[in-house]
Amino acid sequence: MGRRKPASVKVVVPLPIQFLLFLLIGWVSRQQAEVIEYLKAENLALREKLGGRRLRFTDAQRRRLARRAKPLGRARLRELSPIVTPDTLLGWYRKLVAQKYDGSARRGPGRPRIASEIQALILEMASDNPRWGYTRIQGALANLGFTVGRNTIKRILAENGIDPAGQRPTSWKTFLKAHWGTIAATDFLTIEAVTWRGLVRYFVPFVMDLQTRRIEVGGITASLSGAWMSQIARNWTDSEDGFLLRSRYLIHDRDPLFTKSFRSILESSGVHPVRLPSRSPNLNAYAERFVRSIKSECLAQIIPIGEAHLRRAVREYVEHYHGERNHQGIGNRLIDSSADESQRRGSIECRERLGGLLRYYCRAA
Repeated sequence: MGRRKPASVKVVVPLPIQFLLFLLIGWVSRQQAEVIEYLKAENLALREKLGGRRLRFTDAQRRRLARRAKPLGRARLRELSPIVTPDTLLGWYRKLVAQKYDGSARRGPGRPRIASEIQALILEMASDNPRWGYTRIQGALANLGFTVGRNTIKRILAENGIDPAGQRPTSWKTFLKAHWGTIAATDFLTIEAVTWRGLVRYFVPFVMDLQTRRIEVGGITASLSGAWMSQIARNWTDSEDGFLLRSRYLIHDRDPLFTKSFRSILESSGVHPVRLPSRSPNLNAYAERFVRSIKSECLAQIIPIGEAHLRRAVREYVEHYHGERNHQGIGNRLIDSSADESQRRGSIECRERLGGLLRYYCRAA
């Protein structure tokens, strides 16, 4: 005998319950319709507010809108008056689907690419060490625990436009550091002062030891001359207390104020003047930075009234520059560390110069 099929059970919903279900469905539909009408009015108001300007969305916002737009379809989207066109929304969705099955980003055959951190380290080693070849860089990486092939290093340098060893020039910064203690730099700064004759431009030549960042102002004058500059050169090369006693080279720009007589006096004292190429402010960057510092921190904040006032301001700033102002270029330390930096006792005092324009903090003795 064949197996008898089970009889289907027919559920009969009482009429009162059917009526209540119809009422509930109708109420929900009306609520949804009201929400949709409100959103349509809000979108229309936003479009009017934009005035035709184009909205820019992030990739995450595009993906979110595309996922919500796809089930609605183009006709329903037109009814909603979205802030972007239905074709744009559906185009975003197609792009989202295409990205899911895009295999172009997958790794092909062969070894995986080297990590970006190691690539950056290779580029840094090659830039900082122009005489290092591929094998030398490979050994330096091995010392740090990285195993990188020589040809891989060669490829990375070639892709970033870095020449092989022997063809990479030594940077000016590296050259200066290799000659610390023997190279000084000089430059001028100019400032306008108010005098009984009106505005007068004053010239302030200075010299800087590049290793320690210590400076010396040669003088302040409104009538610069070759004889005055020659005297400045004699002062800087004095056999007893000349600022350039430890220096062998003095770099300066091609300003005609550095006269032939000025350079001859330097050479006779064993200091070789080096004239920098024209339009190369970065070659004398340390001196240029001092000019910027003294002007922004001091001279640009006052109105010099006469030469005496200007001299006092420059003198006060130079003392502040040496003993009270930290310098990032020398490890955020003071140039003149005569103060006991290890002192941790005593009340903290705020001292000032030029009426509070220059301030510093120290421990009371």
